[in-house]
Amino acid sequence: MKTQFTPDFITELKENEIFVFGSNLQGMHGGGAARLAYEKFGAIWGQGVGLQGQCYGIPTMHGSIDAIKPYVDEFIGFAKSHPELTFLVTRIGCGIAGFRDEEIAPLFKECIEIDNVILPRSFIQ
Repeated sequence: MKTQFTPDFITELKENEIFVFGSNLQGMHGGGAARLAYEKFGAIWGQGVGLQGQCYGIPTMHGSIDAIKPYVDEFIGFAKSHPELTFLVTRIGCGIAGFRDEEIAPLFKECIEIDNVILPRSFIQ
């Protein structure tokens, strides 16, 4: 069981840490965690998906939970293939996108067993 959780507010990252944030497909990082990713951690304007700088975007603004799932699955595969990195997953989709933690959390269930993925406490409870 996880004993470490993503902090509520992330203002800096260690060299091997990746800030995982909810994005939109267009990569318009205008608000919420996406804006922080753009201003502080190297998110690329116009890139909505994947690794960029010291962060990783997962689109959450384009539809239902079923539309988000393939991007979460892609992230999980990426995290598994990069054990040298630690991924700090924010409460993606639970801000501007309007989903509830209990809707998004099941998408990350597999991450509970992945040592280099740190989840918000609300995704595990």
